[in-house]
Amino acid sequence: MKILDLKLLNFRNYEKLSFSFDPKKNLIIGKNGMGKTNIVEAIYVLAFTKSFRGSKENVVIKYNTDLTRVEGTILDNYKNDYKVILKENDKTVKINNKKIDKISDYLSRINIVLFTSHDLLLIKDTPSVRRKLINIELSQFSNDYLKVLTLYNKVLKQRNLYLKTLYLNGNAPISYLDILTEQLVDLGIKIYDYRKNFINDINSYIEKNYLEITGKSGLKLKYDSYFKDMTREQILDSYKKDEKKDIILGKTNNGVHKDDYVFELNEVNLKDYGSEGEQKNAIISFKMAEIEIFRKEKNVTPILILDDLFSELDEEKINNIMHFIDDDIQTFITTTELNKIDNKIKTDSKIFYVADGVVEEGIYE
Repeated sequence: MKILDLKLLNFRNYEKLSFSFDPKKNLIIGKNGMGKTNIVEAIYVLAFTKSFRGSKENVVIKYNTDLTRVEGTILDNYKNDYKVILKENDKTVKINNKKIDKISDYLSRINIVLFTSHDLLLIKDTPSVRRKLINIELSQFSNDYLKVLTLYNKVLKQRNLYLKTLYLNGNAPISYLDILTEQLVDLGIKIYDYRKNFINDINSYIEKNYLEITGKSGLKLKYDSYFKDMTREQILDSYKKDEKKDIILGKTNNGVHKDDYVFELNEVNLKDYGSEGEQKNAIISFKMAEIEIFRKEKNVTPILILDDLFSELDEEKINNIMHFIDDDIQTFITTTELNKIDNKIKTDSKIFYVADGVVEEGIYE
């Protein structure tokens, strides 16, 4: 999969801009705050219809303008034109100029593996943040997963509302709660299976990747779930036992909405005991594992974005990481430190120099 070109209108600090990209490697060079990350962010928006740098979708709209538009041509066996238009409270997506009514039917078509410093939250932050980030990754592999997850959250909200009703009105029928519980459990089992299989696939590659980058073995991604090793009947029984507590608290206290993921190095939690370097290399190993899963499960090589990856890494680690990137992977690298990148990579790449919102193409000499 390749992105051949990109057109921006009123995106962040860019009023109007267009690019044609190299099908292999693209380097985006500039000082911090100049707008280099905005370029790869626009590629991400084209794929996901929202930014990776904030929860509000309108944050990418240039100040004092009404909308932003991102357009790009994607090559994946065939060429297709994609378009995302964002307004204050509105979103329009098109493929080959045909409007797609459901965003879920648009997502997962453009596959991206992204590394940013934000990804360290997979290790450092709370379980809810880790679930959100893993959900984004998983939705690329399966559009059905996204649909099941959306339905699960809808039923969860309904169950929580009815728990509050039961607390306030003891005469409300408990049978409706039983119906909602069964729906929630059945959807939760599907989500659990998706997540378990994904983590198993990740663990097929992640230790090897970490070994090649650092020379150390023992990296594993552990999946903690309430549903682990339980049958459907056992799960339903556990919900029944917790029924009174759920009614008193007015919420569903157990389920896949409480799942967590833990990066372990030789069975030690990297969140608590890993160095910044170990954590960063663990996330990189995870991202490189995703590339292999894309190739295995979807028979596609995703677009790779490495945003400010090379800060705080020495040249040996950088070269070990670049070893993973073959010519079949279209790669975008943003950096302030061109001197850290191997000369051959610089020579083989298309280079974009960014300064004060101005982008110029160049070559490395």
